[in-house]
Amino acid sequence: MYRKEEQPLPPPEKFELPFEGKLSPNNRWVIMAELIPWDDFEEEYAKLFSAEKGAPAKLFRMALGTLIIKEKLGTSDRETIEQIRENPYLQYFIGLNCYQQEPSLESSMLVHFRKRIDGELINKINKKIVKREIDKSDKEVKKKDCLQEKGEKIKNKGKLILDATCAPADIKYPTDLGILNQARIETERIIDNLYKPLRVKLRKKPRTSRIIARKEYLKVAKKRKVSYQKRRKAIGKQLKYLKKNLGNIEDLIQAGASLENLSKRQKNCLETIKKVYEQQQSMWENKTQSVPQRIVSLTQPHIRPIVRGKAGKPIEFGAKLSVSCVDNYVFLDKISWENFNESCHLKEQVEKYKETFGYYPESVHVDKIYRTRENRNWCKERGIRISGPKLGRPPKNVSEEEKKQAHSDECFRNAIEGKFGQAKRRFSLNLVMTKLPETSITSIAITFLVVNLSKLLRQFLSLFLSLFTNNKTGELIKPPFINFDYTLNNFYVLKLIDLSENSWSKVA
Repeated sequence: MYRKEEQPLPPPEKFELPFEGKLSPNNRWVIMAELIPWDDFEEEYAKLFSAEKGAPAKLFRMALGTLIIKEKLGTSDRETIEQIRENPYLQYFIGLNCYQQEPSLESSMLVHFRKRIDGELINKINKKIVKREIDKSDKEVKKKDCLQEKGEKIKNKGKLILDATCAPADIKYPTDLGILNQARIETERIIDNLYKPLRVKLRKKPRTSRIIARKEYLKVAKKRKVSYQKRRKAIGKQLKYLKKNLGNIEDLIQAGASLENLSKRQKNCLETIKKVYEQQQSMWENKTQSVPQRIVSLTQPHIRPIVRGKAGKPIEFGAKLSVSCVDNYVFLDKISWENFNESCHLKEQVEKYKETFGYYPESVHVDKIYRTRENRNWCKERGIRISGPKLGRPPKNVSEEEKKQAHSDECFRNAIEGKFGQAKRRFSLNLVMTKLPETSITSIAITFLVVNLSKLLRQFLSLFLSLFTNNKTGELIKPPFINFDYTLNNFYVLKLIDLSENSWSKVA
């Protein structure tokens, strides 16, 4: 059941604290809370719950705010709850009316939040936040509306950067021998659980040869360098042990054992092990190293090997992302656990740009894989310039203007690489710790949302610091003073505050 709060949240100055004082409206969490349109998406979140049945669910602001705090601070689920319990600014950010000594929710609730708030909803929130800020800072919005009323064609505006990357998952580096050994151990545990209720009926437990099989595995796994013949022989032995265990499981089921004696995790793992055995047996017989839909983890069977060809990491294991960048804001356009050719999604990403902003981009900046003949012709028909040299034999004489344009395009495209670095070094995109496919997608989408919120926060704080400096560089050595006219003009142009309502007008 979902109950919407009727009373609006108090401003930060009226947030009740157990000690003297009040919250500062200049705090980063207070500013960030004003940037997010909580009420616009609460109704969509409430549709997931019944209006009458069940216990009251946590509010949308609390659910999304907790996930943002976790990503922003880079903490675990338990540590995030502790941080919220100790910090009144974080409690205000998630929508509490006053400071609470006791934790407002348990750490296990974050798993439910990631299941309820899917990646599609987060992408909508991300686009709305960025579009609102871009529209506010665009001085030609009214001109665009006038052109639409007259029926005239809107010119292309803006620059779009496209690229793809991989978000590695938290799994052990997979090897054929290691996966088979892990599958064999799991089947031995399943045999133990299935045999318990049949002890009276079956006097002898099915033989698994687990001690011998482990010795055979360690004989090869402990060596630093193993020849191809020895590794292939060891894989063949593990396949035989695994086949024997799967046969024993079928015999126990026929003898009266029930799969209800297994946990939900073991049931899913048993189905995964059967697929792993089929794949590994096929590769062993055909002497190949690849197979369609290859499973590289028993606990996360949705993960696939993504061949990237990067230096140091030719293969990564996780989700592949197709991302677009506009004015240093990033959007998650496509995410898949299967490897895909990112050039096939250029048209779709450009159309999303038009759907969001109302016009096509002036230029699209991409790397070599996107510059196909089909994509070039499609962009040319819509008046979009695509970066990079033309297809075919390069010309002998290249003008200085073309060289300058090519260099400028390549430098401009580096912005999205910087965003990938920020998401992977500062936030959690470099190692996704969630286990389920739906929760992993939510975690990845939250990362890009926090990246954009961090940019907006830096932009706001930079204007705040300009209150205490002069706009003339030559006078910086003098004692700082407040330059009201210069700063308020910047705030008004970027529309980060409303001078008629916000407390900043009172400061001026």
